[in-house]
Amino acid sequence: MIDAVTPKSSAASAKRGGVRLWIGHAIYRLSARIHFAEPEIRGLGKFVHPGDSVLDVGAALGMYTVPLAHIVGPSGRVDSFDPQPRNFYVTRFLRSINGVKNGLIRRIALGPKPGESSIAVPIILGLPIFGHGHISEGVDEGSRRIRYTPTPVDTIDDWVTREGIARISYIKVDVEGFEPSVIEGGRATITRDLPSLMLEIEDRHLVRYGRDAAGFVGEILGMWPAYKMYTWSGNDWVRVDEVKPSVRNYLFATDAALAS
Repeated sequence: MIDAVTPKSSAASAKRGGVRLWIGHAIYRLSARIHFAEPEIRGLGKFVHPGDSVLDVGAALGMYTVPLAHIVGPSGRVDSFDPQPRNFYVTRFLRSINGVKNGLIRRIALGPKPGESSIAVPIILGLPIFGHGHISEGVDEGSRRIRYTPTPVDTIDDWVTREGIARISYIKVDVEGFEPSVIEGGRATITRDLPSLMLEIEDRHLVRYGRDAAGFVGEILGMWPAYKMYTWSGNDWVRVDEVKPSVRNYLFATDAALAS
């Protein structure tokens, strides 16, 4: 088991990005403890450090953006991406009120190649289910009622090159089954930097793109054998060998990343 890193003191922690950011980070950590936010937030400090550059792909409501900005501090950088207008504006607002100044936020999708697509948001009982919004390309929606929103598509590799980012330390991707396509568009960056990857991997989402969890994991570990797969359990990152339906998020990290 691998213990998560906790800041030594609130005073030292606050200096990383200011008091507002420290408070925001503390709120998210507390929310994770009571299962209101994803529990993996509590373990980010093991492999994300001050000065790191990280990507939050599928930022949703900023659940990871704010804690990451606190951890990397003013010398680091957090770039956030979400193509859904509601998610983009909420994350931008949270970045602002928490004093997140390092990095950018963009209302775009990331995928295997640059271009244009649309986000499909299911409508159930007249209400949009934003949490199930996904890239529509190649998906048979059947008879469901769907709201479509056009979005530009970029790639991790192109973004990192244009922004001149020397090294990416961590990439979180939660995009409702489109994760393999996002990773495809970041192959050069991942090969260069071997960043820790936090990926949502669920068959129920992957199947809409003709993919499955076991195959996706096999591709990652086959392409980058230095990675090992972990899940957050209790207070530790625990090594696992397979995806389970009860777990959403999986960490792929090198021994060096978790030992630092």
